[in-house]
Amino acid sequence: MKEHTYHTNLQWTGNTGKGTETYRGYERSHQISVEGKQIIEASSDPTFRGDKTKYNPEEMFVASLSSCHMLWFLHLCSDAFVIVLEYSDAAVGKMIESDDGNGRFSEVILHPKVKVKEEWMIEKTGAIHDKAHSFCFIANSVNFPVRHEGTASV
Repeated sequence: MKEHTYHTNLQWTGNTGKGTETYRGYERSHQISVEGKQIIEASSDPTFRGDKTKYNPEEMFVASLSSCHMLWFLHLCSDAFVIVLEYSDAAVGKMIESDDGNGRFSEVILHPKVKVKEEWMIEKTGAIHDKAHSFCFIANSVNFPVRHEGTASV
């Protein structure tokens, strides 16, 4: 068995001069970085006093599931001689927030749209999506359903 380690850095940039003296007195802005890569400007969801122009953790979490599925799908298509010309996804994550502010994701639905080179390849994409789902590291790590509702065309 192999073990992989991932390192990220986070820096809070939302101190407006008085730190967290009051709940409304600071910004939720922060930067996420990995050595040698572009910085991601992030915040909390606007519902939680965040900056709507920046990515929030919930969006990045849903995007991680979508990205992981896509990468496995493309890999498995290559193995199966299915030539993918285009791939897009409009993933949707649903989160439930309790009255006390606690929350959790209840599901994520991926909506991959795939364009393949030849008609016969369309038929194979459903099974490949299923296999990609079973291999996705991120989907295998969550405690809620991650579904995919894919479409394919030539």
